[in-house]
Amino acid sequence: MRDFPTTTTEAVDPVFMFILGACILLLTGITVVMVAFVIRYHRSRSPEPTSQAATNLWLEIVWTALPTVLVLAMFYYGWSSYLSLRHVPPGAMEVTAVGRMWSWSFEYQGGRTSPRLYVPVGKPVRVDLVSKDVLHGFYIPAFRVKRDVVPGMKNHVWFVAPKAGSYDIFCSVYCGTGHSAMITTVEAVPETEFQAWLSHGEEGEKEKEGHGRELLEKHGCLGCHSLDGSPRLGPTFKGIWGHQVTVTEDGVERTLTVDEAYLVRSIRQPAAEVVKGFPPVMPPYPGLSDEEVEEMVEFIRELK
Repeated sequence: MRDFPTTTTEAVDPVFMFILGACILLLTGITVVMVAFVIRYHRSRSPEPTSQAATNLWLEIVWTALPTVLVLAMFYYGWSSYLSLRHVPPGAMEVTAVGRMWSWSFEYQGGRTSPRLYVPVGKPVRVDLVSKDVLHGFYIPAFRVKRDVVPGMKNHVWFVAPKAGSYDIFCSVYCGTGHSAMITTVEAVPETEFQAWLSHGEEGEKEKEGHGRELLEKHGCLGCHSLDGSPRLGPTFKGIWGHQVTVTEDGVERTLTVDEAYLVRSIRQPAAEVVKGFPPVMPPYPGLSDEEVEEMVEFIRELK
């Protein structure tokens, strides 16, 4: 049985360095030979041809065989690396990454969800990839993993976070207006801290906020609407309650005050009254119950 690398970087980096080294060696060698030939066989040095040879069988064999061997070596090395990336180590923790326009959410065994991917340091993690709408790409540069997230298709990646820290997650496939904002992070923490988060998380904060924030995270709302006042694809939720906004309805602009009725309409019929200056790209959420909408609205109302 072949030995698989313990991390994805161990699978990818050696292949990259091999191909890079081969390219540098070839570029240097070809450039040196070209310059040498230009100098040695310049017309001022050799005004008349010194050889009448039209072909050279051995030379043709060499410049055909060597590139073929090199390309086959690159293929074999790359294929072995690919197999390693598809082979998930035994005992890996399983998480489901859900991509939607334009945010990520992560579902853990036991029902826990989060807009960021929390993982324990040094433990293999398998991430099953699911798209709720269009084609996305799950990309973590630090761990050398990138995989298409295709609606209706099963796919996965795995990685090991070697040390504690925060690592960026991007969408690598253009998926619409908010593609560039489809960013979150891997939060790698020690095992004990991860287990505490998984068991309790921000329990006190959740009790205080109800399930409103959790619902906003789960349905991808925070990918387009911030909680800190910063601009995104849609208006920020911070301080919007009671604030006057200009909306466009059937091509006509009017001013209204953000209240419960407006927020409910915005969730149920997001294209009916669009805040001026923002694109009408929010999808409707018909699957939300009245109780869930009420909790989301209550959270926004309390967000000062």
